[in-house]
Amino acid sequence: MTDLSLSGPVPEVAEDGVWLACIECGETYAPFEEPTYECDACGSLLEVRYDEYHDFDSFTGEGVWRYAPALPVDDGVTIEEGNTPLYEAPSIEAAVDVADLRIKHEGMNPTGSFKDRGMTVGVKVAERIGVGRLACASTGNTSAALSAYGARANKETLVLLPEGKVAAGKLAQASLHGATMLEVEGNFDDCLDIVSELADRGEVYLLNSLNPFRLEGQKTIGLEIIEQFRDQTGSLPDRIVLPVGNAGNTAALHKAFRELVAAGAIEEDEVPVLTGVQAAGAAPMVEAIENDWDSVTRWEDVETRATAIRIGEPVNAPKAIPAIRQTGGTAVAVEDEEITAAQRELAQDGIGVEPASAASVAGLRKLREAGEITADEQVVCLTTGHLLKDPDAAADAGNDPTTVPNDVEAVLDAAGN
Repeated sequence: MTDLSLSGPVPEVAEDGVWLACIECGETYAPFEEPTYECDACGSLLEVRYDEYHDFDSFTGEGVWRYAPALPVDDGVTIEEGNTPLYEAPSIEAAVDVADLRIKHEGMNPTGSFKDRGMTVGVKVAERIGVGRLACASTGNTSAALSAYGARANKETLVLLPEGKVAAGKLAQASLHGATMLEVEGNFDDCLDIVSELADRGEVYLLNSLNPFRLEGQKTIGLEIIEQFRDQTGSLPDRIVLPVGNAGNTAALHKAFRELVAAGAIEEDEVPVLTGVQAAGAAPMVEAIENDWDSVTRWEDVETRATAIRIGEPVNAPKAIPAIRQTGGTAVAVEDEEITAAQRELAQDGIGVEPASAASVAGLRKLREAGEITADEQVVCLTTGHLLKDPDAAADAGNDPTTVPNDVEAVLDAAGN
């Protein structure tokens, strides 16, 4: 039975008030002695736990490391990640008809996605444990972030990518930052199977979101949303709608809110409703939520233009499914055409995102039309990656240029004057 409660005695294995706990059997592990990703006793996921939890009065500075008291290490391998904007989206707010809509744009991180938050923590923990080579499987954004932070830490970095399925902007980042890139003849889940086995053999330190320390960095998205929304509106959001790939952000945001409740910073009934959105061609989490399953069934064949969420077996589903249910949320699948339409809508409000990011807005629209989201709700949509992560998709969604003669009058005619 999944147990996400934060209370309980501090175990002997704790170090500096930090330890790892299995979310199923409760077994505890030392945090920094050796790489530990899953429970040795039952094979379930681990979560970072603390001897105390902090309210907002404990935090100073800005960015991810503003929240250092709530993180497992005091500082990180940092490129000034976090402190991303919470934008208003007036045209979408009016069209969808909700009381308030804000866009949390994680594409404004240093490498253009939310993955930087996890890497600043995860790579620092790798240094503390004393591992050599870092590795990940990736649909693109993880490889870009790990490559940048691995380079910053002077660590050898290996990334496994599904052959022919990674957007050009993300490949370019991993390449420029000097990672060893291997394209696997398979999908993302096949890549993750391989890199997980390499980690089990001790060949690499795994920095996919199976690593519980990565999610600690990502939970700062939730902490920022609460602070920014309260500063901008004087209240807290009713709902957060977010894209779901490996479901790490769903799990991480829920953990952030559980910790705030434990610290007395917010009340239980103030926790935002978490709502997950997947592409229809890669929607195992939606299938599980709709069928009231406790786990996902792996989709062997997944396909969507939203490459960042083209994942058939979300590894964080055991944390994310309870997160959605405990907050009263739901999950919805959207078609690629709906994602592209939402990408265009965001662009009309001046917000440029890659397709997977736009899934949150597409899901908001779909659930609003179905009456699942009501007109009086204050909503935050999480967008996870920058428009230039996938320039081909952006070009396909936008207008084509028109060729004109080298002449002022021809330009005016073509411009409609």
